Amino acid sequence: MSFQEKLNDLHTRRKHIELQGGQEAVDQLHAMNKKTARERMQQLFDENSFVEVGAFVQQRATDFNLNVKTVPADGVVTGYGTINGRLVYAYSQDATLVGGAIGEMHAKKIVTLYDLAIKMGAPIIGLLDSAGLRLQESTDALDAIGQIYMKQSMASGVIPQITGVVGTCGGGAAIIAGLSDFTFITDKNGQLFVNSPNTYDDTKDTTAFGSAQYNLEVSGLVDFICQDEQGLIQDMRQLVEFLPANNTEEAPFEQVSDDLNRVSPELNSIVSSQGVDCRAALLSISDHNHIIEVKQNYATEVIVAFGKMNGMTIGFIGNQTQDGDGRLSAQGLSKVTNFVSFCDGFNIPLVTLTDIVGFATKGADESQGLAKMAAKMTHAFIHASVPKINLILYRGYGSAYVSFNSKHVGADVVLAWPSAQVGMMEAKSAVRIMFNDEIAKGMLTSTEKNAKQEEFEHMQSSPYAAASRGYIDDIIEPAATRKRVIVALEMLYTKRVPHIDRKHSTI
Repeated sequence: MSFQEKLNDLHTRRKHIELQGGQEAVDQLHAMNKKTARERMQQLFDENSFVEVGAFVQQRATDFNLNVKTVPADGVVTGYGTINGRLVYAYSQDATLVGGAIGEMHAKKIVTLYDLAIKMGAPIIGLLDSAGLRLQESTDALDAIGQIYMKQSMASGVIPQITGVVGTCGGGAAIIAGLSDFTFITDKNGQLFVNSPNTYDDTKDTTAFGSAQYNLEVSGLVDFICQDEQGLIQDMRQLVEFLPANNTEEAPFEQVSDDLNRVSPELNSIVSSQGVDCRAALLSISDHNHIIEVKQNYATEVIVAFGKMNGMTIGFIGNQTQDGDGRLSAQGLSKVTNFVSFCDGFNIPLVTLTDIVGFATKGADESQGLAKMAAKMTHAFIHASVPKINLILYRGYGSAYVSFNSKHVGADVVLAWPSAQVGMMEAKSAVRIMFNDEIAKGMLTSTEKNAKQEEFEHMQSSPYAAASRGYIDDIIEPAATRKRVIVALEMLYTKRVPHIDRKHSTI
């Protein structure tokens, strides 16, 4: 065979691989408003930057007619490229070939990609569209999925792992999403579940368990929901801009035109008797009034989001009391804990906005282990070694306030607005407890009771009382919040915390 013949053979083989499952299968995919695996890669990466790895890999198994089937690239496209000029690795499962089912060589390609990403210290993105494990490969398929779990666990806290559920993601594949740092899902085509809905025997309403909305609002398994694949991929690209490449680097810093001394007069009137619109406050102080909320529709009493301040990526956490009563649910505690853990693992400073009354008072939360969830959140804040700033906007009551990145559990800088109230509980409840007998016997008039409440607020709950004991570092004008937080972050830039010599904590 001449060299030209060999070259022609190469082109023929590559063209066959790029046909994927054939034009009919591709057309069926497009009819569902879905993209092919390679189309996703082209959209994910910067123009002409994608380099495919392992295109000529094929299955080794031959049982149950696999010997008469060709599975180009073994049903998954793997490779690397750049996103806004930064190196990123990615794989995309190909539903046009054996339903994107995971087999031995399919998994080997993903594992190889993980090895490269870990060595190079670059993020990895997985686009999941799989019928599950390849039944024809039996224990080889079980070993295959186990190898992926191994690599994901080894990469956890080393490189950011992002997955996008763009089709079916059931059974063992669902654990891939669970092991990731962030999971995206498409609204109509995305399905995420461990057990097939028809296997449940304790409920008749099984259709919603794997849906995007269920996993966003109820299970909390996904972080972002997108209308279609195009939106999902664009949102992924935006998230990558906020994240560091690995745990030894800082998040990308960008020069911004937004004034670091920008004053926000609207913050001077943002506190009301119903609480604080924390989302509005975060938008007001962040660069160009832009944040990326994580799990926006899950445990809505708390907001976790990425934003930038003077070009630096920040992990924002705030109590959204306009969506609740100022109490943290078990789900909210878990949401905060996971976010703190990620930010600390990847050197992202934390800024918390506090307006907290206490923990949830519902039996459902107690049954989910409310105390343990609260303990885990407390532990996460205490052990986070990144710069930690707490801003008390309104209420800070009881042990919930203590656990929520207060000075008492290690916040580096605590600022407060003049509207802040810090103490065991609100003055009205405190007076009712302390003077219960007098109130019951009618010995206190309403005027006297109001006077006691004002006295308690002045002596026990005012920000000045807490500041006098060193629990608050400064009381600031709300409009000046942005520049005061930026100054504190710059001061904490070189923060270093020695690590305790141990294998790991057991909380």
